[in-house]
This record gives sequence, C-alpha cells and structure tokens, in this order.
Amino acid sequence: MQTKTLAAAAVWLISSSAGAADFDLPKQLVWSTYGTGSAGYNQAVAIGAALKDAADVNLRLLPGQNDVSRMEPLRQGKAQFSANGIGVYLVQEGVFEFGGKNWGPQKIRVLATNTGGGVAMSLGVARDICGAKGKPDCKGFTFADIRGLRVAWIKGAPALNVNATAWLAYGGLTWNDVEKVEFGGFAAAWKGLIEGSVDAAFSATNAGNVYEAAAGPRGLVWPDFDAKDDAALGRLLAVAPYYVKVQATVGATIDGTGGRDMAAFAYPILINYEMTDATLSYNMTKAMFKLLPAYSGKAPGIDGWAMRFQKFDWVIPYHEGAIRFYKEAGVWSDAAQAHNDLLVARQEALAKAWAELVAANPGNWEEAWERKRAEALKAGGFEMVF
Repeated sequence: MQTKTLAAAAVWLISSSAGAADFDLPKQLVWSTYGTGSAGYNQAVAIGAALKDAADVNLRLLPGQNDVSRMEPLRQGKAQFSANGIGVYLVQEGVFEFGGKNWGPQKIRVLATNTGGGVAMSLGVARDICGAKGKPDCKGFTFADIRGLRVAWIKGAPALNVNATAWLAYGGLTWNDVEKVEFGGFAAAWKGLIEGSVDAAFSATNAGNVYEAAAGPRGLVWPDFDAKDDAALGRLLAVAPYYVKVQATVGATIDGTGGRDMAAFAYPILINYEMTDATLSYNMTKAMFKLLPAYSGKAPGIDGWAMRFQKFDWVIPYHEGAIRFYKEAGVWSDAAQAHNDLLVARQEALAKAWAELVAANPGNWEEAWERKRAEALKAGGFEMVF
C-alpha cells in the first residue's frame, strides 16, 4: 500500500473510532470456519462477541474440518460468509477436490483478510523427534530432517495438503520420502501428533491445537526457515505461489521471543460469493474494521485484520460491496480496481471453460478438465498455477 493510501487509512481510522455500530447487519449471521481450537475459529468467536456487544448481532459459527465442509454451507446458502483459509484459492481455480464434476471453479469474493499480526504457516514437528535425528536440542533442525517421519494428510482438505507438500518441497522432499498418515480433519491430525500417531502436521503458528501440542509431552519445533535460501524458497513457491517471507512473532514456541524468519499467507480470509448481496457485503466489511478496537488482542494473531495489512493486489477478487467500503475509507486505488478486474476476468474464463466442458460431458472428466482449464488460461493470457 502506498504512503498516500496509508495516510488515508489512518485518517479514516481516527474518524471512525466512535459510533462502532454504524453498520446495518441482520440480527443473525452465519459464518463457516475452521474447526474448534483453530486460530480461525478462535478469532471468529472474538469477532462474534464484538458484534453482539456493539450491535446485538448473533454470529453463529459452523466449524468445518476440511475445505469442502467449510465451503458447502456457503454454496448452499446456509452461511452468508466463510472465515476460511487458502483453500478458497483452490476453489476459485477449480482444482483438486474442487475439480470434480460436483464442484468446478467458483466465483469467490474477498471481503477482508488477516495478513498481518506476526503469524506464520509451516509444518510443525514433535520436538521429541530431534533426538532421533541427532539434534537433541533441536538446533539446526531443518525441513530436510522430516525425511522418514510420519506426516499428516487431511482427507478432503486440499489446501492443508498442498501446504504440507510445499514445505516438504522446501526441504527437498516429496511424499515418497515420508510416511503419509491420513486424518479426517485438522484437529484430529494435531491430536495425533500429541498422542504419537504422527510426527508432523501443517498449521498456522497461532492455532489453539498447536499451543496444546507445544505444551504436551512431545513438545513442538518449527523447522528452520532460511530467508536467504532462494533455491529452497523457489521449491516452496513452485507448489504454493501465495507465500511471502515474514518475521513471525505470534505462535506456539514463538510468543515472547524476538521472533524468527518464517513464511505465511493470508489466514483467515473472509469470503462470500459474487452473487451475495452487495449491501450485506458492504456492512459486513465495515463491521470488521469498525469493531477492530473491540476484538483487538482477544485471540492470537487477530490484529492482522487491521486496515494496514489489507492487500488489494492478491490472488482473489474483492466483492463489489467490500470495494464500496474501501473506496469510502480512501484506500482503494485505480491500480487496485484494474487488478481486481483482471482477477474477475480470470474467473469468468474458468467459468466459461467449465460450462463448455459440462455441455460436452467427456468420459474422462479429470483429464478433460485439466486440459480444458489449461487451454482457457493460456488463451486469456492468465498465469498457469496448478
């Protein structure tokens, strides 16, 4: 964000500090979220409490154990919004589980993202593993040391699995170099790490389950991330291009330290569909920022929702209702609009390709969609990911 935009945001924040309830929302809202104990769920609880206190709005949370179960209530209209993870990028792209005939690329829209707050994303490893790797104090424990360990794979959660795959790649490994252990959800995987049925699992550093693991009998270690290792970073980004380097200051084993080099992406990401009412989207976005002083500090990493952390040149387009709010706040630029238009055009190209494939009804759907998707992106001049 440019200095001019930051200044506008500062002026808006000062002018909006009073009258926190000057937004109009239904008395009952429903969000789908990550499972109980996750960082996303804990933040949603704090936001819900602020909504209740300021505007008597009841926020009902529908925790889901994987990407599909978090998206389904939104698609069926049982939830107006979803505080989701990077799986929404896979939903937009129509890949992995979302490339099946019952899904396809979805016209997802962003309202706001948590992209700050010092939280990182990584594979966490049970600390008792270090001794077996000849590093009893865990100093110099790297992603390459995950070789031969049991690593969690979450059924129906392609985002979690893509991220685990990316961190294995960072260490020069693939799933052939580890033992894949399948779990039905994120919480189950971390319970497995605590109880000893798996050795490594992916998470945000501030998830409640991760804190529990760090305090458990096995302990927790985050493998070393070398911000200067361009080759390793290149392997990470080849699998998951949405990562950026961060200085992590929030999370299990990280709180209260001077921080450490790690990498991250937006989480949670507050989304809905293109077709969601613009006025509802506007007011939900407005409430997120008006109520920030009320929910600030109420959950690890929650301050990352602040205006200064919003990125308008990311990989998923913003909802028109949210854009209306950001324009009022003075932080939406012509460049942001041009970028958003490009992302919308990408979604339209994918939707058109999907509709054409549905009409053709090929025998081998998976291969046909992979080919059709690649052709559509190439024809539109869009970046090919996955």
